[in-house]
Amino acid sequence: MTVYDFKVAKRKEGELDLAEMKGKVLLIVNTATGCGFTPQYEGLEKLYEKYRDRGFEILDFPCNQFAGQAPGTDDEIHEFCTARYKTSFDQLKKIEVNGENESPLYTFLKAEAPEEEVSGIKNKAAMKMISSISKTAKNPGDIRWNFTKFLVGRDGKVVKRYAPVYGADVIEADLLSLL
Repeated sequence: MTVYDFKVAKRKEGELDLAEMKGKVLLIVNTATGCGFTPQYEGLEKLYEKYRDRGFEILDFPCNQFAGQAPGTDDEIHEFCTARYKTSFDQLKKIEVNGENESPLYTFLKAEAPEEEVSGIKNKAAMKMISSISKTAKNPGDIRWNFTKFLVGRDGKVVKRYAPVYGADVIEADLLSLL
């Protein structure tokens, strides 16, 4: 099984069959517009602009499960991101990433990469604090907060999971090895 076996809801209407992404390197991210990590959109957009012509795509899934930090409709979230951060990558319909109503794609992603590596005292402290306030991360492997990222190779297999504390600069080296 790969990410290509899933379909996800588009922001406006209809579904995106991830099989259409075959042969591309993907970064799949659960996001929020009112989070301390929201400025990561800027780095993600720069990464996308730099590598999209080489077969790189970002799939942005707004998620309101973490302290209600993604309020508003899908269109309001999209307007915020495009106006404030000039995002041009795919932003899909708001989803849940943990629990009873979690997206099947996220069930798969979490099973393929159940833990993210976290190094450095500051990052470990931040993730410990996040884990203590995350109310939806109840099981091992659950998403702990907004801006958890999954890097997926051209074959549709998950290569790595990144904790929310890591931005585009950390991902770029791994991305280059896949492009």
